[in-house]
Amino acid sequence: MNRRLERIRGVLEEKKGEDVVVVDMRPSDYFVDWVVIATATSDRHTAALLESLKEKLKPAGEEFLKIDEGDEWIVVDLGDIVIHLMTEPYRRKYQIEEFLSQLLADRSGRGRER
Repeated sequence: MNRRLERIRGVLEEKKGEDVVVVDMRPSDYFVDWVVIATATSDRHTAALLESLKEKLKPAGEEFLKIDEGDEWIVVDLGDIVIHLMTEPYRRKYQIEEFLSQLLADRSGRGRER
């Protein structure tokens, strides 16, 4: 894992983001190289995680290309990295890890893995 991903993971864990997962999408045809997913305890916590990311990453030269926000989720586009911040109900609903795993499995031709 590169320094940028370590920094992102560190900020999320420091601010109590739960179940932080980093997925390497380079073997697939996905639109980014890396996906980071973290669970927030509430909609306010998603906003606080975003603010912490901005506060810590922008001075390090990270460019926030696009930020989409919903009631209980936020998606941050850093170009080659996308960060998903969401509450537990939204994380269960959207099952992003399952979706990404399927993309990787389809690309490898091995079928679904767990």
